[in-house]
Amino acid sequence: MTIPGRDRLRALVLRYFEVPGARLLGAMGLSPNAVTLLGFCVALGAAVLVGAGFLLAGGLVFLAGSVLDLMDGAMARQSGRVTRFGGLLDSVMDRLSEAALFVGIAVHGVRAGLGEDRLLFLIVALFLALTASQTVSYLRARGEAAGIETKTGVMTRPERVVLLSLGLVLGLRALEVILVIVAAVSALTLLQRLYRIKREVREEPVERPG
Repeated sequence: MTIPGRDRLRALVLRYFEVPGARLLGAMGLSPNAVTLLGFCVALGAAVLVGAGFLLAGGLVFLAGSVLDLMDGAMARQSGRVTRFGGLLDSVMDRLSEAALFVGIAVHGVRAGLGEDRLLFLIVALFLALTASQTVSYLRARGEAAGIETKTGVMTRPERVVLLSLGLVLGLRALEVILVIVAAVSALTLLQRLYRIKREVREEPVERPG
């Protein structure tokens, strides 16, 4: 199960946004890996802004950093510089970017003087959303290592980025609701990918110790 129209939307974004943007960055002399690291630095800046209480600015900056993340893959394909290390670097920076943002949100919650119950709710929602979303990404990596395409699911990284940015722009109360949505739908996506891998993978006997 996926969001209807997602593939068409991504094709339009690729054609009219990613490809022209990648060409522009390439003309500036940047490499795909440099753009990956630049996007990560921008995401760190967003986390700092959020931790300092500037949620609107942090949300917009995080979205900008994620836009850069769209470009590195397109740049690598255009220039013929697709490498295993580049893919690994991109994957690691994606996870660290989201983790940094979640830390920034937690810091803001502590500094905002929330009541004990509300702060506990925020921390638990952050933990569940981060755990579920990171596991979704991990399952994709494990599936691809086994030769299984596991891009399916409702809550993938682009959806998380848009929702988290929207929550930051709308304020802390809206963000709390969105974190619960991200956690719940990411858990559903996790189950979708587990089911797909289970269906596709060949069961082989494994020797057990003892």
